[in-house]
Amino acid sequence: AQKQIEVQVQRDPILEADANHNLEAAQHYFKAKKAYKAVLMRFEETFAAYPDYSKMDEFIYLAAMSSYYLSQNKGSQKFETNTSEEDKKKYAPEKLREDAIAYFSMLIEKFPQSRFKPDAEKVLKELQSKK
Repeated sequence: AQKQIEVQVQRDPILEADANHNLEAAQHYFKAKKAYKAVLMRFEETFAAYPDYSKMDEFIYLAAMSSYYLSQNKGSQKFETNTSEEDKKKYAPEKLREDAIAYFSMLIEKFPQSRFKPDAEKVLKELQSKK
């Protein structure tokens, strides 16, 4: 029988701590404040700096749900008319839906064991049926 080779990812304790802080802030923005743009900003910053974060599945899930909710104009951070052109494109409902689909798909594909996978599959199905 072949031995199962387990891939051990070396985690940087400083980056891990920083990512934990960002995730905690994002959880607070998501649950308590419904500040979905703030969640996305924290996610983008962490994903760019430290994609190997140990709880990235949860972070991707929060980003996916935030994109999904923003596409439906939900949350406390409303779309302002004086927004920059860049933000208008970034937060356009169609773009947010595409982002949500991409994030849910990434979560399902990269983290098949994630506890967020069943929920991600459910919302992804719903998003894809509305296309």
